[in-house]
Amino acid sequence: MSTILLPARCDRAAAEALLPEMVAALGSGPLQIDARECRQIGQAMLQLLVSARQTGEGAVIQPSQALREAAALTGLEDELLSGIDA
Repeated sequence: MSTILLPARCDRAAAEALLPEMVAALGSGPLQIDARECRQIGQAMLQLLVSARQTGEGAVIQPSQALREAAALTGLEDELLSGIDA
């Protein structure tokens, strides 16, 4: 299983930088996204994470508290965090 580590600041620039790595990883089997260090997350990264969850075998996300809060605020809890242990 491939793992991608998200930075503390997950803004548009971070999403653009990680896109090629995520595309390559999603094409090669299960993907784990380690977002435990994420402290700030923007719309572009949320969109990228939703796409990763819906593509191929999907991605498993290890969320930080900031990601959990952003998912709740945007109504994406089910999409991003379903099937993830609290």
